[in-house]
Amino acid sequence: MLDPTGANASGRPPQPAFSPIVLPHAPEELTKTRLVRLGEGLGRVVYASEHWVVKRERSQTAVLSLILIWKVLSRVAHWLPGHMGDFLLRRPSRAIRLLRVLVQGVVTIVPRSVWLMTHTGELWRRHAYLDLRGRHLAQAYLASQSLVPERIVFPPVRVKVGGWPGWLVVSEATERVECTLYQRLSDLAAAGKFDEFELWLDRLLEFRQAAWRQGVFSVDAHLKNYGVIGERIVLLDPGGLTDHWPEVADYLAGSTLQDEPHRRLGLGPLLKHHPEIAARFDDRWREVVTPETVLRHWPEPHSSLDELGPTP
Repeated sequence: MLDPTGANASGRPPQPAFSPIVLPHAPEELTKTRLVRLGEGLGRVVYASEHWVVKRERSQTAVLSLILIWKVLSRVAHWLPGHMGDFLLRRPSRAIRLLRVLVQGVVTIVPRSVWLMTHTGELWRRHAYLDLRGRHLAQAYLASQSLVPERIVFPPVRVKVGGWPGWLVVSEATERVECTLYQRLSDLAAAGKFDEFELWLDRLLEFRQAAWRQGVFSVDAHLKNYGVIGERIVLLDPGGLTDHWPEVADYLAGSTLQDEPHRRLGLGPLLKHHPEIAARFDDRWREVVTPETVLRHWPEPHSSLDELGPTP
């Protein structure tokens, strides 16, 4: 298995993580008000004040439980009435949280060594590895370029949060984004502001090329993984980051099998009535996201085009 730091993947020497801002105490807004539950992912739950975000890491059994639920729902989603299965897969809900609590009770009883021998355990190990590697790459190569939200650290402090468990002890926070890139584009589409809509799509391509110049590539480019701060785009979920050339090659080769990049990014519903914008973006994406362009941006040492595989 690759070194989670990615140092052996790209041929570059190990890079120290970009140092966060150190504060003598936590910002007052974190301690004076109850933080709202902003969202959740497979590995963590996010709470926020007006300007800052803190995270609660899920336990191993909680992550295993969610993987099990996802696997079952993926198999039975088409049998549930009213597209309920698809809705549950797309958006975490109270029902999913209740299921997770129930399933976690069973997962806790079964020895961890047994779970690790199953496909569910394999998925958990893969997720943990990608998350660790992605966070290292983001802090080592993207933080200094302001391509991820700003991070601050401070002495441990107790904060109140909405919902269970009611409070957390935290020692770091990250800059809160105004919205996800997908939400910004959704709002612009609803308002009919398609000139600005296309401007944000251009910024997304500029962001990706800026990451390539740092020797980092994202194989999970869905627009909900990006956030908006002012006129900046920042990466929210680094789990898809890699500096490993075979993974880059697989992504670029696979992209040739999908004729409409805008659909792969989740833009299909937003551009349903604007095929001309979708076509322009698809052409621009195919022009930029190629082995030649990646290598032109990538720092030395890098692979040859032959190592990257066929050109899309």
